[in-house]
Amino acid sequence: MIGKVIELFITQEDESKKRVSVNTLQVDAKGIIGDKFYDKNLQRSILVTSTDSYALTKDNNIDIAIGSLGENILIDINPYHLLPGDKIKIASLELEVTQNGTLCKGLSSVNAKLPKLLKNDRGVFTKLTSEEGVIQIGDKVEIFKN
Repeated sequence: MIGKVIELFITQEDESKKRVSVNTLQVDAKGIIGDKFYDKNLQRSILVTSTDSYALTKDNNIDIAIGSLGENILIDINPYHLLPGDKIKIASLELEVTQNGTLCKGLSSVNAKLPKLLKNDRGVFTKLTSEEGVIQIGDKVEIFKN
């Protein structure tokens, strides 16, 4: 499967902890440099979400802004069938799926119906398994099952 990066987000490390859209992500073995979750939990360092999640919310009359699901990387193909150990290649970087995206309290604050609706469709957590580098909007995305 081949797709592309649609949007990129970080959660700021400062007091605001505000989620912001960015044009590039600098990624290394500890996660996304400049993100509040950098070097916190390597198994959950990068959340990749599909535009399919937003289509699902819209189909269920829930209108939410892109980025509301807590993703770092929004792509236009669906990786939710991937299992731990499967790979997502973005540009020259290789991300390994570590787990299905868990549901958090933050989703309930966006809309009370989201946790149940997106139980298996929020995203996948990944970690970098290649050399550090940069991810940009528009980068090519490839999915590889083990």
